[in-house]
Amino acid sequence: MRSTKSFRPCPTKWERPLIIFLLMFLCFFYDLLSAREVQIISEKRAVPRIERLRGHIEQVARRIRGDVGVAIKHLESGEMMAIRGDEFFPMASVFKIPILVEVMAQIKEGRFSLDDMWSLSPVDLHLGSGILNSLEAPGISLSVKNIIYLMMLISDNSATDLLLSKIGAENVNRRLRSYGLEGITVNRSCQELILEYRGLNPQLFKNLTLKEIEELYMKERETNPEAFEQARRNFSMVMKDQSTPLAMNKLLELLATGQILDKESCDFIIEVMLRCQTGERRLKGDLPPGVKVAHKTGTIGGTVNDAGLIFLPYNLGRVAITVFVKKADEEKTEDVEEVIAQIARFAYDYFLFTSGN
Repeated sequence: MRSTKSFRPCPTKWERPLIIFLLMFLCFFYDLLSAREVQIISEKRAVPRIERLRGHIEQVARRIRGDVGVAIKHLESGEMMAIRGDEFFPMASVFKIPILVEVMAQIKEGRFSLDDMWSLSPVDLHLGSGILNSLEAPGISLSVKNIIYLMMLISDNSATDLLLSKIGAENVNRRLRSYGLEGITVNRSCQELILEYRGLNPQLFKNLTLKEIEELYMKERETNPEAFEQARRNFSMVMKDQSTPLAMNKLLELLATGQILDKESCDFIIEVMLRCQTGERRLKGDLPPGVKVAHKTGTIGGTVNDAGLIFLPYNLGRVAITVFVKKADEEKTEDVEEVIAQIARFAYDYFLFTSGN
């Protein structure tokens, strides 16, 4: 009678070694894959989180022509990153921040006060941005506080040059050095900067009225048009009125943390910067509505800048951020502003979701 049990043949003596070899190979291969997986996870964990932020910023910075310098620091945690952080960039009107610091320092020393009234003469009305150069002097008398507001809120060049003439550029630099800031230098008035950008000698325009300056400017440009183009191309290489992103960011940190001047003066500067009316498409451009930003912009030719403090919601701290751009396409300022806005949003999102973790 046939058995109903299934027949299961045993491996032959030749098959057993092969089966053992295959089993050993599979175990080894599994261990190899597991070790590689652990290595990959470890490598990912070893990369600082801030490097992910750097990668996003480097990617967006490549969208425009020009050099982009960035410094970012979360003041409460100390976490920071920089791109071209020690490279010098023209500040343009961002240099009004260190000018204001020196103004407040001299007020603290008793040289003048915020309530002092200063009168402007015709030669005090200068080239460039602002509202004062659309008025008539004599007939303009303003408090120092209102002159500061004009300089910082609407970037008025005449107000800036009036303040700088009173405090002295050499004193601005001496003060910065006393704070340990070697990477910021203020050399020229706004008018001198603009004239040199146009390839003109500022000494030829000294003590002239705005109308006389404009007439002489047109004459000089017709005489030597190539000088203008050459000066414009070389502007970012002239080592005047320049700063590194890290140095400017450090100045912002010193202000935000009250490590310079006194608390009242630092608070005043930050409150003024919170009211800045320029650069709505820059640091503030992509941030959620209501986010507070104390900042100062700067623009001349292919230089497009913004530097300031972003106040995170939910008491998550403050982010000092400086974005300098040089050698950009002068016809595509809006594209540069968009990149600045995206960099600020990357920084905002990063610290919003990592602070306190």
